[in-house]
Order: sequence, then C-alpha cells, then structure tokens
Amino acid sequence: MNTKLINRPLYEDVAERLRAQIFSHELAPGSWLDEQSLALTFGISRTPMREAIKVLASEGLVTTKMNKGAYVTEVDRRDLEQIFTVLSLLEGQAAKETAIKATEGQLTLLDDLHHRLEKAAADRDLEQFFEINVKFHDMIQEIAGNKWMNGVIIDLRKVLKLQRRDSLSRSGRLLSSLLEHREILQAILKRDPSAAEAAMRKHLARGLEATK
Repeated sequence: MNTKLINRPLYEDVAERLRAQIFSHELAPGSWLDEQSLALTFGISRTPMREAIKVLASEGLVTTKMNKGAYVTEVDRRDLEQIFTVLSLLEGQAAKETAIKATEGQLTLLDDLHHRLEKAAADRDLEQFFEINVKFHDMIQEIAGNKWMNGVIIDLRKVLKLQRRDSLSRSGRLLSSLLEHREILQAILKRDPSAAEAAMRKHLARGLEATK
C-alpha cells in the first residue's frame, strides 16, 4: 500500500514501505535487497531506493555486506542476548526516572493503560495485549523524557520485530508478562525508583528467556 505523505522526501516514504514489508516478513530475514528490481517495482529511480536502504541500515533492519549489497538483517541468539542486555539497562533507567518524575496525571494514565492490559489478558486477546504493552512501555519512556535514550530503545525494538516467533503466545507467558507489568506499575505508583528499575530489568530478562 502506498503510504506517501505530502512534503516528505520520497526516500522516507520508500523506507516506510520497505520497513512494513520487513516487519511482515514479506522481505524475510537474510533476503537480498535488489535495488534495481525494488526500484522498478516501486516505480522510482534507484537513488531514493538507495537512500531508503541507508535509513533502514541505520536502524539495524538492513545489513550491508562488502561487495555483496544489502540484506534484511538476521537476528541470532547472540544478537538477542546483546539487545536485551542493552534494553534492560535503558528501560530500567527509564522506569527509575518515571518513578521520580511522573505527575499524578501521568500516573493515572499509566494506571489506566495497565487496566486495559489486564482486560486484554483476561480476553486472551494477544493482538490487543501486544498493542497496549507497547503503549505502556512508550509512556514510561515518554515520562522519563530522555530523547537520546528513547531513540536507541526504539531502534532496538525495531530489530526485535525481525524475529518471527511471538513469545506471548507461549504457554503461561501472557500471564507472566501481565504480572511483571503489574510489578513495574506498582513500583512506579509507590515512587520507588530502585524497585521500578529492578522490576523492569526482571521483565526484560524474562522476555529474553521466553524467546528460547
């Protein structure tokens, strides 16, 4: 689907379309990105296609190999362990800062999100649970207010989308994830930064375990 927007460079539109194809695995991990063929398919010249691929490479979604071109990044077990290690540090810090900085209004919004998460879990609605889960983490990062840290988190989570397997569908993982979010929320509501950081880091560690 063409998602072209007004007053935006063409290569950004192309990057968005390629990103969607990568996340849906229409362009599978390890597949070669044939600039000429893709440009013809999109009805554009190779220059915006090349620039779009550079954008995706900067996000970690594409890997450029010397004299071989660009490929959709493949994420192995070692990559996952390293990504979750960094996410644990950064998101733990975000939770810690949120426990300190959040206004009462922001705490109410976070609590409301968690109630929606509880309902999605009760309904066994994995798609809704995943969507609200993302919003819950995004809100914590937004409250923490560190744009540089948030940028790294966003890019790392994009790379995690390259994994086909959905850990939430595994037996018991949905309930475990819900309880972990509940623990994070309770620590933040109590304005206990150390507990909030520890709860978030435990949540990320359990998330990594669930990918095995």
